[in-house]
Amino acid sequence: MRLEKVTPENYEAALKLSVRPDQEDLVGPVVKSLAEAYVFPDIAWPRLIFDGDRLVGFLMAFLDYAWGDNPDDVRSGLWKLNIAADAQGKGYGRFAVEAVCAEIRARGGNRAFVTWVPREGGPEDFYLKLGFRPTGEQSEGETVAVLDL
Repeated sequence: MRLEKVTPENYEAALKLSVRPDQEDLVGPVVKSLAEAYVFPDIAWPRLIFDGDRLVGFLMAFLDYAWGDNPDDVRSGLWKLNIAADAQGKGYGRFAVEAVCAEIRARGGNRAFVTWVPREGGPEDFYLKLGFRPTGEQSEGETVAVLDL
C-alpha cells in the first residue's frame, strides 16, 4: 500500500471512487474534498491510496488548523476518508489513519483528531478500535475524537 499525491494523471480515477450507498451520508464525494483542498490549500493534505496499481481510496488530512475561536488550539487530523465500496474491510482504512498520524508526527504533532457522524452503521467502532477517544465536543453535529501519538 502507498499514498500518492493527486495529479493531472490520476484525478479522474479519484473522482470515480465511491463508498457503499449506505455510507454516502457519512462522507462527501471525492470531488467535494478536492474542491475543499483547493479552497484551503494551507491546511488540506489530500492523498490517494493505492494497493499496487489499484486505486482503493482517498484521504484528506487537515494540518495545523486553528480550531474554533481559540487561535492557540491548533489541531491536525483526518478530515476525509473514502474507501472504495469493493475495497472495504481489507486494512486500507487503518493504513490511511496510520499514514495521516505519521505525517502529523513528522510535522511535530502529538495528537490526531477525527470526527464522525454518530449513527448506526457509522465509523465510530472503527475509530475507537484504532484508539481514538471522544473529546466530548461536537463539530457540525459530528463526534470529535482524539488519538495521542
